[in-house]
Amino acid sequence: MEITQAPPRAELVRRASELVPLLREKAVWMDENRQLHPDVIEAITDAGLLKMRVPVRYGGYESDMGTVVDVLAELGRGDGSTAWTVAVWSISTWLTGLFPDEVQDEVFSTPDVRVCGILSPGAMAVPTEGGYIVNGKWSFNTGAQQSTWNTTAAVTPVEGGGFAPVMLAIPVADLQIVDDWHTSGLRGSGSITTIAKDLFVPAERALPMGPVLQGQHRSKLNANAPIFNAPFMATACSIVSAPALGLALAAKDAFLDRLPGRKITYTSYENQSEAPITHIEVAGAIVAIDEVRFHAHRAADLLDTKSRAGEPWTLEERARIRLDLGAACQRAEEAIGILANASGGSSVYRDVAIQRIRRDVQVLNLHAILHPNTNLELYGRIVCGLDANTLYV
Repeated sequence: MEITQAPPRAELVRRASELVPLLREKAVWMDENRQLHPDVIEAITDAGLLKMRVPVRYGGYESDMGTVVDVLAELGRGDGSTAWTVAVWSISTWLTGLFPDEVQDEVFSTPDVRVCGILSPGAMAVPTEGGYIVNGKWSFNTGAQQSTWNTTAAVTPVEGGGFAPVMLAIPVADLQIVDDWHTSGLRGSGSITTIAKDLFVPAERALPMGPVLQGQHRSKLNANAPIFNAPFMATACSIVSAPALGLALAAKDAFLDRLPGRKITYTSYENQSEAPITHIEVAGAIVAIDEVRFHAHRAADLLDTKSRAGEPWTLEERARIRLDLGAACQRAEEAIGILANASGGSSVYRDVAIQRIRRDVQVLNLHAILHPNTNLELYGRIVCGLDANTLYV
């Protein structure tokens, strides 16, 4: 097995930054074709960005969360759908590292394998000899058509009645594809629906979700690796805060790029850049962007610190990661809204980036895990002495 020296954070961020022009060039194509452009996937692969959450024994980098967040934010400066898709691949790749080692051998035998994933249990896994028979469907399956494996959630009956959630590792080729991703934003992510029909999944490719949510797993070889010594939700939520940061930075770039020479129609301002309202709007947006960065980095720093130390997590700490995620998404939408509203009527054309950035962040904020009010309520409940009203913390 290949052991690779992980590039330092600055090097990986530099590689991601160099892809921004390509992502912006292909953004309209990806928006219209509802998937990532092949050149974009090739460039991300060549830059080694798919290796960030791969175990080192398979040639991966086992990058810390701070690195992952900074890299994904740079991708988001180029295109929101790309950042979101790579974020999902990063989470699902990391999750694969929690499965038994023989399952990892199978998945990571494909170099630069792309693993998509779904957290919501959309199927039933009925025990049978040697494994499970799975039936069900999963919507919002980001990047599935451009992935090889899918880590996807289901429920399985347990003794005494009731059901328990499990995570399954399934080759995408075993799933039916429903090309139904016709949406207002994050269109390039290709988050289509997949269906399993009487699909047999071997027992070793089923991972009980209860222990995973608490940071326990079945991999012996990854047991001492810091990045795998973390709860699932803290890891996933920290990662998906990065596209929000990237989109906010993209909006700032897009607005300032178009600012020179623009006037404010039906006013005496021949240069929008000279109007006091513009100064207030730009400064307010930058304050909000700084807050996005703060929350994304605070979550990443907490996760990296506790993972390296092998410390247990309190319920309040896990909920605070979700608080940071919700706040990052909320502030990103606010910043982008300010800049989009100041961009004028011409910004509605499809080749003007700010309208796509705004659509992308609106969809991001509607995601059940990213929704700001849901995350704020969860943290507030716990601070007020109540139990969490969800397993996903």
